[in-house]
Amino acid sequence: MNGPRIRVEFAPELHLFVPEARRAAPVPTDGVSTLGHVVESLGVPLTEVGALVVDGREVPVSHVPAAGETVRVGTVERPQKVPGAPLRFLLDVHLGTLARRLRLLGVDTAYESADIGDPALAARSAAEKRVMLSRDRGLLRRRELWAGAFVYSTRPEDQLRDVLDRFRPELRPWTRCTACNGLLREASKEEVADQLEHGTRRTHDVFAQCTVCGRAYWKGAHHEQLVAIVERALALRSQRR
Repeated sequence: MNGPRIRVEFAPELHLFVPEARRAAPVPTDGVSTLGHVVESLGVPLTEVGALVVDGREVPVSHVPAAGETVRVGTVERPQKVPGAPLRFLLDVHLGTLARRLRLLGVDTAYESADIGDPALAARSAAEKRVMLSRDRGLLRRRELWAGAFVYSTRPEDQLRDVLDRFRPELRPWTRCTACNGLLREASKEEVADQLEHGTRRTHDVFAQCTVCGRAYWKGAHHEQLVAIVERALALRSQRR
């Protein structure tokens, strides 16, 4: 683009998307493209963009910038509201641990364990009205997405904390299958006996079972670790109220 030049200033939280050399340099435009297109061309997915302020006034992403304008790009307000549908998520193949932890907390979370490609993920997001969570910037730029959000950290603990802080989903721990996202129900030992080792049958009496895939759950060796995840999430929710 060799048309009018503008100045674009990004909130510090968005600097990871924009190389340092591009943050201070004047940005050439073509006089036709929208501000949303310009911001994305600089590397920032619109899913991460909040208020766009041009010379002191807020403008929509459809604004066509003029020569000499100064644009300030803000971050999404928290908690972020997703209108028009119950809050549900879809995670790509790289976020399996995050998916299991969200399900542990009772959050409706679909997860693709295979790489089905960006078009298919975006189509599923739109068809099921799910917020797409991903670290793939290209995926988050797809227009057919219902909604999306960039996952900033590579550490599952930080990923979960960020998603809970950003969207504030309702938490209903221990109600979903961490394997398939189905709802759990109480089950007798006899109903799940074929899934139990002899030691488990002898020492445990309380079980749950997925209503979709049939997987059995009980307070096994890793239960204390799971309890810690749940307690930290509930504490975070209490702090944010």
